[in-house]
Amino acid sequence: MGGHVIFSHYKYFDNLLDSAVSEWSEHQRESWVLKADKWVPYPFQNNIHRLPEDLMLKCLNGLVHVKQQQQPADKPKSFQQWIDRNFGPGLAEVFLNPYNYKVWAYRPEKMSAHWMGERVPTVDLPKIIHNTLKQKDDVGWGPNATFRFPVHGGTGGIWQAVADQLPKENMRIGTDVANIDVDKKRITLTTGEVIPYDYLISTVALDLLLQAIAPGSSVADLQPLSSQFVYSSTHIVGLGLKGTPPPHLKTMCWMYFPDDNSCFYRATVFSNYSKLNVPKPDEQWSLMFEISESPDKKVPDDLIKATIEGALKSFLITPEDEIVSTYHHRLERGYPTPFIGRDELLEKIQPRLQALGVWSRGRFGGWKYEVGNQDHSLMQGVEAVDAALFGVEEQTYFYPDLVNSRPKSQTTRAYKNPAAAGPAK
Repeated sequence: MGGHVIFSHYKYFDNLLDSAVSEWSEHQRESWVLKADKWVPYPFQNNIHRLPEDLMLKCLNGLVHVKQQQQPADKPKSFQQWIDRNFGPGLAEVFLNPYNYKVWAYRPEKMSAHWMGERVPTVDLPKIIHNTLKQKDDVGWGPNATFRFPVHGGTGGIWQAVADQLPKENMRIGTDVANIDVDKKRITLTTGEVIPYDYLISTVALDLLLQAIAPGSSVADLQPLSSQFVYSSTHIVGLGLKGTPPPHLKTMCWMYFPDDNSCFYRATVFSNYSKLNVPKPDEQWSLMFEISESPDKKVPDDLIKATIEGALKSFLITPEDEIVSTYHHRLERGYPTPFIGRDELLEKIQPRLQALGVWSRGRFGGWKYEVGNQDHSLMQGVEAVDAALFGVEEQTYFYPDLVNSRPKSQTTRAYKNPAAAGPAK
């Protein structure tokens, strides 16, 4: 749920999705930041020439100041320190601090500095100065500069199609786990069914997995650590509108909103991803909004009303637009926060579980946002199977920088369609 799009670091992932989904829409990313009522192309720091002059100078002076300072020898201890050292006070104040608080629902000083990698574009000062002097837009950065989206069924349709390739008799859908005996290797469902296993790959949120471990187990001492995990919740709000998008939104994909005149941090012109994302193509269009929540950041009581008010202030809709449908869904776990102390906590837990044949992987199972996209999460499962059965070292979970930086041509795992291989043995 949310504004997910498909881009990939893995040929295996691409081949799997090609085997499952027959029709895709291909898109060039067009993403923008609305700051001080000015549309700035993403990445923001490469396009500060679009800002009002006072904000542009504040950002540029901060960047120059950073380059003139001798960098500390020690690594930054928090995301805030990383921002300050790399971008300076101007960009931190104008964009990075307010935007990251709206996304994560925690201040950057509460987050670690080890997760960014390709998630946050760094600074090329000569290029920024050149762009500013030439008034030139620079929009090509990032792994999702191009992306694709299914014509039918949205993001959920992808994974339903993948699931359709698997044997139905091996699935239990809509059933909860009552407890897991990690020593005897048995899962008890709330239906009373007991499932033995040799290896367990769990995508349950890691804090909930610890809580589900049967009392008296050999890793019972890990259970109190579940309270140390930090995450934020995500609200998804949708607006369905009559007509077609206004001219400035006709080719936009998604937009970022650092200012406090809107409750949402991101909006997506969802009908631009596929014309079938609305019931009546060419007669309707739609917007999707994401709003974060945490103990440090509350949300308005009437979130749909607040979203509409923010959309009006952000030039996404006008008072004359006819809203024909609204949608609101709250995801308790939206983002696995890269909190300070996260890596040390994972190092206490994961080796102990893995020694008992339990691989906790996936967006919340692994709790590494830097490898928490759809392609990463899928490959964490693939590599966990290879590790369990063949002793192959996992790359995605343990070497995020490696998998996020290498070309797809260097990935070695090949996907073979199980349907073409005959019945599974």
